[in-house]
Amino acid sequence: MHAITIPEPGGPEALVWDEVPDPVPGEGEVLVEVAAGAVNRADILQRQGRYDPPPGASPYPGLECSGRIAALGPGVSGWSVGDEVCALLSGGGYAEKVAVPVGQLLPVPEGVDLVRASALPEVTCTVWSNVFMVAHLRPGETLLVHGGSSGIGTMAIQLGKAVGARVAVTAGTKEKLDRCAELGADILINYREQDFVAELKAATDGAGADVILDNMGASYLDRNVRALAVNGRLAIIGMQGGVKGELNIGALLGKRAAISATSLRARPRDEKTAIVAAVREHVWPLIDAGRVRPVVDREIPLPDAANAHRVVEESGHVGKVLLVAP
Repeated sequence: MHAITIPEPGGPEALVWDEVPDPVPGEGEVLVEVAAGAVNRADILQRQGRYDPPPGASPYPGLECSGRIAALGPGVSGWSVGDEVCALLSGGGYAEKVAVPVGQLLPVPEGVDLVRASALPEVTCTVWSNVFMVAHLRPGETLLVHGGSSGIGTMAIQLGKAVGARVAVTAGTKEKLDRCAELGADILINYREQDFVAELKAATDGAGADVILDNMGASYLDRNVRALAVNGRLAIIGMQGGVKGELNIGALLGKRAAISATSLRARPRDEKTAIVAAVREHVWPLIDAGRVRPVVDREIPLPDAANAHRVVEESGHVGKVLLVAP
C-alpha cells in the first residue's frame, strides 16, 4: 500500500507519499481500507518532530479515518467485511489501509457520506469526553469555545446547543464568527479586536462561563480563570499558546472552579473504547437526526497532504480539511 511518511521532520514538504508494508490486524482489530482521513494539529506537530506516536502505534500521521472493513483480525465479532465505518486512531490515517481496534470503530451515521464521515471521530470524541464527560456541561449553562471555527469548535458549538447550553465563541475574523453563528453560537467574540473576558462578562450579566473549552493553554490561562463563573470548569485540550503559565490559585479557590487538561491520542485503549461508546450512544443519534453535522472546509487528495497541512497552518479554513484516498 501507500502512505504518507515523514523521513525527516520539517515543513509540509517533509510529507512523502511512499510505498510501505500493509498493516496486519491483530487480536481484536480490523483492517480498514481508507476512503478519507482528516488533518489535525497533532499531525502537524508530528511532522515537525514535536509529537511522536504512542508506543505501538502506526508511525504514519492521521488520527481519524473513514472507509470499509477489508479484513477481521482474531477475536472480532459484531463487524463484517464491507461495513462502512469511521474510526478514532492513534496514528496511520494518512494511508490506504490501517489496522483499528474494534472499540475505536463507529458506523457511518445516517445522512453522512463515507468521505465526510472521516471528519467526525476526533472532534466528537474530543468534545464529548472533555465538555460532557469531564466538565459536565448542563442545559442552561454557558459554554465558551476558543477557536470556534476550528473542527473542534464547530462540533462543540453544535453539541452545546443540542443539549440546551448557551454557546460563546472566539475567532479571529468576522467571516469565521458568521459561520459560528450559522451553527448556533450565541455570543461572538473577535479575539483580535475584543477582550474575551470583558465581552463574556457583559453578555452574561457578570457571571462568566460555566465551561471553557481551551485550545491555547498557557497564554490564555489567567484570562480563562477570570472568565469562569462560580463553580466553573476549564478544560484545556491544546498548547498553541505555550505550555507554562502563571495560575492565580486565589482566584480559582474564590470561584470554587476546576481545571482539567487531557489529550486523546495517548490514552489507553480501554479509555478510548469507553469514549467511543459514549459518543455512539449520545452523539450519533444527534447526527442521525440531522441536528449535528460534520463541517468540512475542503477535500484534498491524500498524496497532496503537504498542501492540506499548509491550509491548516494558515488557519484560513472553517471546520475540517479532509484527505481523500486515491
